[in-house]
This record gives sequence, structure tokens and C-alpha cells, in this order.
Amino acid sequence: MLRKPILAISGNSAVRRIVSSAPVTRDVVNRFIAGDTTTEAVASIVALRAGGLQVTCDFLGEDTTTAAQAEQTVTAYLELIAALDAAGCAEGAEMSVKLSAVGQSLPATADVPEGGNALATDAARRIVDAAYAVGARVTLDMEDHTTVDATLGTLTELRADQPDVGIAIQAMLLRTPQDLAGLIGPGSRVRLVKGAYNEPETVAHPDPDQVDLAYVRALKLLMAGQGYPMVGSHDPRLIAIASQLAKDNGRGKDSWEYQMLYGIRPEEQTRLAGRGHTVRVYLPYGDDWYGYFTRRLAERPANLAFFLRSFLTKK
Repeated sequence: MLRKPILAISGNSAVRRIVSSAPVTRDVVNRFIAGDTTTEAVASIVALRAGGLQVTCDFLGEDTTTAAQAEQTVTAYLELIAALDAAGCAEGAEMSVKLSAVGQSLPATADVPEGGNALATDAARRIVDAAYAVGARVTLDMEDHTTVDATLGTLTELRADQPDVGIAIQAMLLRTPQDLAGLIGPGSRVRLVKGAYNEPETVAHPDPDQVDLAYVRALKLLMAGQGYPMVGSHDPRLIAIASQLAKDNGRGKDSWEYQMLYGIRPEEQTRLAGRGHTVRVYLPYGDDWYGYFTRRLAERPANLAFFLRSFLTKK
């Protein structure tokens, strides 16, 4: 019941200032964010890898308004890839890239002559080239419904050179079954998530139970396909269903994986990895954490309760 109100007010600048400036917020944010800097992110990655977990790394930032900001995001990813390589952790790691962070929504200007989509596609290609050169991979994050077509277009361009560039697909969107029909071929890597954006009912399932059912339907398509499903969920029911669907479709544990967010159900992450599953932790880092943080609060009542309890007892 609180999900849509939280997402709706998350864009309010006054709320953002209050939450961002509250001293207790930083303590809570540290649960979900692996640090502000590349050095802090690498330290977290090294620890996760030592515990048998894989990672996909997200340099936070979604409100890019200039080509210079987009370039800063690209530079951050290139620095992280180089640092992971130096630490011996690049092989098997992933970068999760939001195209909005590398300029997708920018209008055509003198600095962006071909428009934001072309700029973002070029930026993503540079990140892909650097990652693949050291044995890492890239998955494009999916954002709100207005960006889906452009993001899938960029994916097509990137896959012309690297056919296994991954894509996140949101079960809550009504268009998802049609999108998945073209994404279940050999080598196609798809991260299936429920969806965390405040979408209108004209394009998305409004009810959580409907979203769960849509998730299972999408998961059935992925597990029966020829690609590599990446199951993005912390829901115990969906985790169990994924395992059963993999068995039903004759999939070995090396042909799909679980993905979970940094700081959420870490014991379950370790348990699944201990049973021989690939578990990849979605690891966000950077100081532009507000949008990511509020979506985590909206997703699960337990996250919101954790934040409010900390805010009320420590401020």
C-alpha cells in the first residue's frame, strides 16, 4: 500500500533534502550502498567474492543533465573495471549500466549533436569494450516504461558485437511477454525483476499479486528458452519456483543464476551459493544514492520499517 506514495514523493526536492541531510540516513544507506568511492566498492567486491558470491556493479546516478555528467559516469565505470582487474576480481564480474546515467535522455545540442540516445549507446559500448577485455560482462538496467524501446534498441546495437550483453526486464510491465519473445534465444542473458518504478496502470500491473503472477509467467518463458536467465528476486516463493522450473527444463546450475541486492537477505545469498548456485549480488556504489535508496524502501515494508526505526531512535 505504501509503495506508490513513497515513489511519488521520492521526486519531491524538499523530501530529498530532509532525507539526504539527516545524520541517521547515512547509517541506513550504508546497509544498501557499498560505499561512495571506487576503492570502497572494490573492497566490498573482494569480500563478497571471497564468500563465494559474484557481483554486478552499479555506479549510482540517474539525473544526468549534461554530456559532462554522462562522461563522468563512463569514467567511473572504466576506473572500476581497471581496479577490479588489478585486484584480480574482474573475471566473471559484471557492470550494470543505466542508460539515463550516460545521457540517454539528453536533447540534441551542440554538445550532443546526435541526441542522448546515440550518446548513451556510444558510452555503453565503451564500457562493454573495457569490461569484455578483462573477462567481465555488462547488463543494461531497465528504467521506467518510457525508456524501454530506446534501451532495447541500444541492446540490439551492442549485441551485434557482443551477443551476450545482458538486459533487465520488468515483470510488472504489460508489454513484457512480447519483449521476452525476442530475448530467449541462445546466449541471451536476461535479468528478470519485478520492477521498482512508479508506473501508471495503463502500462503496468497495479496489484502486487498480479506482478507476482506475471513474474512466474515470464520466468517460465526464460527457463524454457535457450538463453541464460538471471532471477532477480528475494521472494522465497519465487526463489523456490525458479529452482523447480530449472529442474523441469533440464537446466544445470551453470545455465542460470540468482541475483539479489546488496544488503538484503545476505544469509540467503550465502545459503544458495553454498548449495552450488551462482548468486550475483547487485552492488551499487557512489554518492548519488537517493533514487536507488527510495526504491529499496518502496519495494519491501521491512526496508521502510528499518529506516523509520533508525530515523526515530537516532536523530
